[in-house]
Amino acid sequence: MKFYIETPRLILRDFQESDLDSFYELDSDPLVHTYLGNNPVLDKNQALETIYKVQKQYEEFGIGRWSTIEKSSGNFIGWSGLKFLNEDWAKYTNQYDVGYRLMPKYWGKGYATEASLAALEFGFTTLKLKEIIGTANIENKASIRVLEKCGLKHIEAFKWKDIDCYCLKITKEDWESQQI
Repeated sequence: MKFYIETPRLILRDFQESDLDSFYELDSDPLVHTYLGNNPVLDKNQALETIYKVQKQYEEFGIGRWSTIEKSSGNFIGWSGLKFLNEDWAKYTNQYDVGYRLMPKYWGKGYATEASLAALEFGFTTLKLKEIIGTANIENKASIRVLEKCGLKHIEAFKWKDIDCYCLKITKEDWESQQI
């Protein structure tokens, strides 16, 4: 499956093997993994396995995270988009999750919010979803703020791999009311 979405400053597209070096740079950075259990990838083979796993999600579920490219530079800056949670993932299995992971030099520029808003629009208009969740480490105030700016509301706190997290959610009706 091929994805290509443009926002004012970003291109969101399906992962390709050519993203490997940039994806490895992102996912091997300990700073990026501060709120993710401090478990960065150790080699490019692990990064390539993740790319293949996302590509398999495109085939199985019609959705998966997208490579996120900065239009002005053409640089891979991270990933964003929706994921169908099909694994035993806390109690949120069989839900659609909006998420993002960006290289630190692109933090604080509004890219996560811009990409997430595009993912929500895709989820509600193209996939016809009824609701979308987002999760974040309780300590990750910036990520929680991105989800809130996109209209997601706090549902509850939960534990993921011994990490205290929040689950937030937005319904299609709430999203539509924000589009006016």
